[in-house]
Amino acid sequence: MKIIFAGTPEFAATALAALIPTEHEIVAVYTQPDRKAGRGQKLTASAVKQLALAHHIPVFQPLHFKASTDEGLAAQAELAALNADVMVVAAYGLILPQAVLDTPKYGCLNIHGSLLPRWRGAAPIQRAISTGDTETGVTIMKMAAGLDTGDMMYKTVCPIEAEDTSASLHDKLAIQGAEAIVQVLSSEETLKHYLDTREVQDESQTVYAHKLSKAEAKIDWSQDAVSIDRNIRAFNPWPVAFIPLDETNNLRVWGSALSNEDASGKPAGTILNIDKQGVHVACGDAKAICLTSLQWPGGKALNPVQINQTQKLAAGNIFA
Repeated sequence: MKIIFAGTPEFAATALAALIPTEHEIVAVYTQPDRKAGRGQKLTASAVKQLALAHHIPVFQPLHFKASTDEGLAAQAELAALNADVMVVAAYGLILPQAVLDTPKYGCLNIHGSLLPRWRGAAPIQRAISTGDTETGVTIMKMAAGLDTGDMMYKTVCPIEAEDTSASLHDKLAIQGAEAIVQVLSSEETLKHYLDTREVQDESQTVYAHKLSKAEAKIDWSQDAVSIDRNIRAFNPWPVAFIPLDETNNLRVWGSALSNEDASGKPAGTILNIDKQGVHVACGDAKAICLTSLQWPGGKALNPVQINQTQKLAAGNIFA
């Protein structure tokens, strides 16, 4: 089959890498325009674009597909001229109007990092961890005009382990997503089967994964230890949980674990102990959490031994 692939970050690149060796013809790759990145703020191609160029696949980077502008109409016409059988979309980042969704012979398929209809939206991996879900997965759906509202064609399941961060879970789901789309597209007959047997989402089970903000990564010590630990893991690698040091500087928290230290009678945010496991801090439920990786402004992330050596923290200190 002739496939158009649309995606931008590493999650999408993993799926593209799995499709390239198949018998399908990837006629084009669509990805977001190059963005400035790094300290030098140099224009940088997305992970998907870099992979496509390495395999000599044509790359298109329209700003949008809006029919209300000449640019958008031109982008729609350009896509239609590719005469694709199906379009695969994974973390692309642009809204696709119905005209685009209807252009390929079999429509557009999306690789979504959750078990729909739970966690539609922008941050399904992070929200699953922060909420305490025990499992997540990948859903391949036939795209519709709404936000992740399309019919479900294929699902995989992935347990969420106690030590999983958004980074580790992202990598697991990227692999599952790649395997899932290869399975769905293993042949034209297989694709037709999954399209014919697709399932409408139960709207009563819908949960939205709202976009992350930097502000919500501030640790609230009045919360219980389990919730704080989940949030620290959910916000790694972005926006990264933090503790305010003063009005302009934050202590970033990259890792944590539940602690057995006794926090009875101690104000939330009190450092109870610092040992080879990390920094043990009292939480709002009179239980404790152990901070295992901290980063001071201008420095690198430190492990428990290095934290101890800095002598910047001491038992009895109270975090804001």
